[in-house]
Amino acid sequence: MAQSPKAGEIYVAPGNAGTAQIAQNVGNNPDNIEGLVKLTQEKGIEMVVVGPEVPLAEGIVDRFQTLGIPIFGPTKGAAQIESSKAFSKGLMLKYGIPCARSKSFSDYGQAADYVKGQAYPLWIKADGLAAGKGAIIAESLLQAQEILSDLMETKSLGTAGDTVIIEESMSGVEMSSFIFTDGLTVTPMADACDYKRINDGNEGPNTGGMGAYSPPRFYTPELGENVKETIMEPAVKAMNREKKLYKGILYGGLMITEDGPKVIEFNARLGDPEAQVVLPRLKTDLVDIMLAVIDGDLGRINVELSEEACIGVVMASGGYPGRYQTGFPISGLDDVDKEITVFHAGTRISPSGEVLTNGGRVLAVTAMGETLAEAREKVYANISRIHFKGCHYREDIGSIRE
Repeated sequence: MAQSPKAGEIYVAPGNAGTAQIAQNVGNNPDNIEGLVKLTQEKGIEMVVVGPEVPLAEGIVDRFQTLGIPIFGPTKGAAQIESSKAFSKGLMLKYGIPCARSKSFSDYGQAADYVKGQAYPLWIKADGLAAGKGAIIAESLLQAQEILSDLMETKSLGTAGDTVIIEESMSGVEMSSFIFTDGLTVTPMADACDYKRINDGNEGPNTGGMGAYSPPRFYTPELGENVKETIMEPAVKAMNREKKLYKGILYGGLMITEDGPKVIEFNARLGDPEAQVVLPRLKTDLVDIMLAVIDGDLGRINVELSEEACIGVVMASGGYPGRYQTGFPISGLDDVDKEITVFHAGTRISPSGEVLTNGGRVLAVTAMGETLAEAREKVYANISRIHFKGCHYREDIGSIRE
């Protein structure tokens, strides 16, 4: 957005050490909707863009719309496509959008009985928002029962696990697909592959994402058209029929199976770390696109993408996704090549001006290239120049997905 000639002053809530370089951090909690309303009115902000899922689920778009303030993102009702996996699954089944077979349960005893007759592995998913931790694979009946007890009885994810979805495990390759939509026009943005497991070789626990690349090696224009026609357009039309007009970015987490693409999940926003590899490929002014979506006039915009590949590798705190420490100085940020982009996530600036770690996933180092191999060589040549205590990153991003 900062690259757009239409963007003047940009304010970020809460912001980090990276956004401080291109915008004004305001420190507000993004979940405090009324606080953001007050800030917007005080600063005379003319357009609001929502990044995280929680404010969307809590109705921030609805609130700003009542005040006549342009805001980019889906309403509370439309954001249910992410905030309630049971709603999303029901929508797909009702309107014939291809997805995995599944059943929903709000009673622990019924869920525990159901898993006794299932083939393994299978997925158990918390219905509500769980910061990327709500989908757990069970390799055996014993594991499934333990997961169900943890979610539904122990309430490890709070109310997010009151209802669970038990879903078959699909075979194929995963792909993240993104569209812009104003509720009528559906415009594909880009596709990517991301890596959820913490360690090389897709080993270890799931995370919010350890890296990504775009476009996928297996992507073809025919696959893109298939995804648009069988999944993304039908999803937007289905939301319209349910009287939940969907405007913003729709993310489809897909499995490309022998029977064609099927939905794993929908998100009501850009994914992370996929955003860091699809936005650099976007040639069209992002502010223009967002204003057209808000105005219901997306059809007038020609969204163009670079043909180059982009790869991003996440640098995480030691111990993530479990317990980890923060507050460690980060060195080497000024030592990377000019064409490298370092996206900040869990960072902050100390009173002395030093950049410190402030989260589990700290940075995403990204590079563009004529080929994926070229982009990959650039990113790993540069990531080794950045250091902080306990730093961990995968060394196989972009190398094992076929």
